[in-house]
Amino acid sequence: MALQELLLVRHGESVGNVAATAAELAGAEVIALGIRDADVPLSDTGVEQAQALATRLRDADPAPQIAWVSPYLRAQQTFAIATADGPVIDTVVIDERLRDRELGILDLLTRRGVAARHPEEAERRAHLGKYYHRPPGGESWADVALRLRSFLRDAADAPAEVGLVVAHDAVVMLLIALLLRWDEGALLDFASRHTVLNASVTTLRRHGVPWEARRFLRRTAPAARGRRGHRPSRERRCRTRVSRCP
Repeated sequence: MALQELLLVRHGESVGNVAATAAELAGAEVIALGIRDADVPLSDTGVEQAQALATRLRDADPAPQIAWVSPYLRAQQTFAIATADGPVIDTVVIDERLRDRELGILDLLTRRGVAARHPEEAERRAHLGKYYHRPPGGESWADVALRLRSFLRDAADAPAEVGLVVAHDAVVMLLIALLLRWDEGALLDFASRHTVLNASVTTLRRHGVPWEARRFLRRTAPAARGRRGHRPSRERRCRTRVSRCP
């Protein structure tokens, strides 16, 4: 038996996502969040999104036989809620290689905050590009890709045909790029046009050696809401912003 299909899921909306939206809308420099990143829980909307995800997973045919989950609380909660009433997944692995990207000195800063407090890093990022820029004490996308290559080597030997990954936006985006063998240009082009929404599902299937995308970033209702009932533009900010989008 060899892994033939992967479902890639981003966690539901977190209280960190809500705080980031509020900070951006207020023009603040710092995201007001007194919790370490690993302990950030789901918001009420995130819980609803995880419950909606449960329906999608129950309808999966075949259902996942193995799941790999980030150790961060918001991903753990998303997985627990989404699988509370099935499907029954035989093997669940908590893997620290699936943790969110670490942003070092830029953690919890809005774009305004990065420009005001670390303008040199904004300049370095503009020069190096999103893929290779590593903030002091943090990780570049290339760094995250390196640990995900290690993860994928281990996952390939799993005794299952269908696997589920519950993690974070950068992790999902980079897993897609690695499995589809995209170079930096292809990845950044895709990232500029797509956002990994909370509780979205991407399905990849392998026929022989190459992987193929069956569904990209399918949204799981309900969507997070901002002013006047619309989904906040913060999702787009998360795609381009230097600082953290938990």
